[in-house]
Amino acid sequence: MTNSFTKKQLGLAVACALAAAVTASMLGCSPPQAVAAPAISDKIYTVTPASLIVRAGVLSGEVTDMKVTERVEAGTGRVASPAKLTGKLVLRNTSADQSVRLVDAKILYIDTQGNRIKLEKDRTEPTIKVAPSYGSSDRLDPGQDTTQAVDVDFPVAALKAKNLKDIRLDLSYIPSQYKEERLSFAVSIGGQ
Repeated sequence: MTNSFTKKQLGLAVACALAAAVTASMLGCSPPQAVAAPAISDKIYTVTPASLIVRAGVLSGEVTDMKVTERVEAGTGRVASPAKLTGKLVLRNTSADQSVRLVDAKILYIDTQGNRIKLEKDRTEPTIKVAPSYGSSDRLDPGQDTTQAVDVDFPVAALKAKNLKDIRLDLSYIPSQYKEERLSFAVSIGGQ
């Protein structure tokens, strides 16, 4: 009799578990349906001219592929990611006899009155890492160049029509004399 009682208890437990599972699925314990996220699209503002060649002291620079991109929600127009200026910066040491140590580069946005357009409070000041790459030298010898990606915050106020006049690159570097010397040692080979 003990054996059949255990079988009854087991049968009752299985029946209860099945009933609980059916009830739970009917009451909405199924996983929630995924809510579709709003579509995000890139709104691209062209920068004219898209490339510039500039010269400062012993350095010449070229900025190419400039554009401003803002990410917005389709339909609502809500800004998902604030505007960023992107492009490519190439710096070349044009000196024949001076090396330069690159310190930093800052981008300033200038309005039609000649005043600086500031970024919003929660955004970072636009700076460009000018050292060639992580762990490498920040020195640029005569004839050498370095290429850096430009990916910096862009002020919302500058997106308004006819508000932005100039984009300024403030470049800091330390020039130093470049010399090549030769040392000769008088030697002889013994044992011959």
